[in-house]
Amino acid sequence: MRAKLVNHVKVRDERGNIVETRMWQVSPTPDKPHGYKYSLVYVVNGARVIGYDNGEGQGDHRHSGDKQQPYNFTSLKQLSRDFLADVETWKKEHPS
Repeated sequence: MRAKLVNHVKVRDERGNIVETRMWQVSPTPDKPHGYKYSLVYVVNGARVIGYDNGEGQGDHRHSGDKQQPYNFTSLKQLSRDFLADVETWKKEHPS
């Protein structure tokens, strides 16, 4: 199956930072058994501070600053919720 774009949103939040989400439906593979490829990122001053992705051969994982941790993917809806919750937590921890 050729990758089918499911969602792509790129906006600036109230602070002027970039929130971008991209999700594709793909054929299931060993590193994408759920059949989705995704990249969600929160960019502040040109640097990624929060990210969720499953790049080739890396499996599902999340980035917080310089740290990378496995992510337990259950659905695109939950992925979006988790990402946005992390963005809000980051904002609370880094007031303008």
